[in-house]
Amino acid sequence: MKEENTEGVGTLTLVYNHHQRELEEKLTEYQHHHMNAIISTVHIHLTPHLCLEVLLLRGKAKEIKKVADGLIATKGVEHGKLVLTAVSREGQST
Repeated sequence: MKEENTEGVGTLTLVYNHHQRELEEKLTEYQHHHMNAIISTVHIHLTPHLCLEVLLLRGKAKEIKKVADGLIATKGVEHGKLVLTAVSREGQST
């Protein structure tokens, strides 16, 4: 999305090793600090060591990107990708 103040929704996919010391606590704490942007999360165990977490986010594009960047940059996150979609006031995606 080009406009940072555009309303949008996003999905953030994270893959991380849950044995990484204090990583789950850091991710959870960060999410609690940004709960205004996070609609829902899904947590799946991929292997005995790897977890997949998918977050649904909503708000201004700038805020969604900030939350996603913070989570992806957390030490121990092995993969992170944000997919962002603008939502117009008329209810149609753009």
